[in-house]
This record gives sequence, C-alpha cells and structure tokens, in this order.
Amino acid sequence: MTSAAPASVTIRPATLEDIPTIIELAEATWEPTYRFIISREQIEYMYRVIYTPVSLQRQIAEEGHTFLLLYADGHPAGYASFSRQPTHEALYKLHKIYLLPSHQGQGLGHHLIQAVEEATSQLGGHTLELNVNRYNPAIAFYERQGFQRHQEVDIPIGPYWMHDYVMRKELR
Repeated sequence: MTSAAPASVTIRPATLEDIPTIIELAEATWEPTYRFIISREQIEYMYRVIYTPVSLQRQIAEEGHTFLLLYADGHPAGYASFSRQPTHEALYKLHKIYLLPSHQGQGLGHHLIQAVEEATSQLGGHTLELNVNRYNPAIAFYERQGFQRHQEVDIPIGPYWMHDYVMRKELR
C-alpha cells in the first residue's frame, strides 16, 4: 500500500558528503527490491561491493557517476545515478534508481527518470540505457517511461550472475 503523494518533491545532485544518505536509502531499498529475484547471499555480496563508502566515493570521484537525491516533503526518499559511457559520447547509462518502498507508486520514479534525462540531454546525451534483471517487475515501469528492451546479457559479479535486459530510450 502506498501513501499519498508528497506535497513537495526536490531533486538535487549528491556530493561526497551525501554518501551516508545514499547508504541509508540503499539499506532500506535493496533487500525489498531483490529478495524475490536473487538469493540473500547474492544480495549481501552485491551490496558489499556497490555500497561501501569507499565504493561510492570511487563511483563519484573516479568513475564519473552523478548521483541525484530525491527529497519528498524535505526527507530523502530515493536516488539515481548515471554516467556517460566511455565507448560512445552520446550514450549514458542509468546505473541506479531506487525509491523507499513507502514512496513507490506516487510518480516519484518518473520524476527521477525525468531528472536523469534532462541532465544527460544537457550533457549532450542522445540515448539512455539501463540494465534490469529479467525477473524484476520494474521492467514494466521502465517500459512506461519509454525504455525498450535492446538485448539480453548475462554478467558475472563475483561468484554470481546477473541475468539482465539492457533497455534503451532515445532522448529528444
């Protein structure tokens, strides 16, 4: 069950000082997002690889990931991250997009996608792509946002595999 839509929504770029907020949001969103898709062991492994303070700092400072934080009624409720793909100047990748379970179904994911699209377009991006697990119900959300399935990939992550769709959207 979702609550009423927030009265105010703000999205702003995150800084290194926001890493604790990103971790707090990830802790609240990861397990509910993936518990029916991948094993608990894989969830814990991937979380440790992606969401340590050192890993997030590297993503921001060295790998060029831009994180956006979404605030609903002044409280952090979600985040997204994206970066330019090194192989193609006009291709950007949406690496992460998560909302607190209590804030899903209120149109906030659409706000985050729009913010990423606007930012990437301003940077010269023409195409936005993302990976999503082939069993993730969020596929329907991405399709509603205009993304289309581009290809299937199987990606090793440590001792585990991610069975994903690569989805793409052409930006206007």
